[in-house]
Amino acid sequence: MTTLTAALLDPILASDPAGPRITWYDDATGARIELSAITLANWAAKTANMIRDEFGILPGGRVSVLLPAHWQSAAVLLGAWWAGAEVVLDADPDAELALVTPDRLDEVDDVAEVAALSLDAFGRPVPDLPPGVTDYATNVRLHGDQFRPSGAGDAALDGRTVADLLAAAQESASRSGITGTDRVLSSRDWTTVDELVDGLISVLSVGASLVQVSNPDRAAIGRRVESEKITARLDA
Repeated sequence: MTTLTAALLDPILASDPAGPRITWYDDATGARIELSAITLANWAAKTANMIRDEFGILPGGRVSVLLPAHWQSAAVLLGAWWAGAEVVLDADPDAELALVTPDRLDEVDDVAEVAALSLDAFGRPVPDLPPGVTDYATNVRLHGDQFRPSGAGDAALDGRTVADLLAAAQESASRSGITGTDRVLSSRDWTTVDELVDGLISVLSVGASLVQVSNPDRAAIGRRVESEKITARLDA
């Protein structure tokens, strides 16, 4: 069974592996990170290896992802799907693993394994983590940047299958007028299934390039549209 990550990344890796795939800005700090398809795939592979080898999550396992729209969140999601896990976007007590920001640790007290992400632009670890909580930035680097999937569960995201998600993503891209040649500017959240489909999966599904902005500064939009050669927008 094809994983969602393979369905999204394989065509891009075959056609444009070195071009910019996700560019992330934080207008509150001035941070900018750009990842090619190869680099994004390497981060996803490291995450998938960590999920499978360090936490023992098998295809079909449930993984809670409580993260904002961010390039590291994209790596986490793609890694979880590559490992064959079903991602859930809430604090599910039946999840085997939760990946969260430090401010949401209290929401996942009932989850067996927890990894926290600082989302720091330079990859700094989360300070003063409670015992038993893994620091994502520190541990993910220990894992290989190539991954060989061992299968996939029936669902990929909150009960939806890979086929369901790809169909919804294609419909969303068509509705937004996004094609594989577009450079897409977005400040949308990824906190619900529909938001994630519209803001990330749809862009990758057609082979477009995403410029994702956190804490957007409206005064910078015009400048960014020009500098990043934006051709389509998904404003919040």
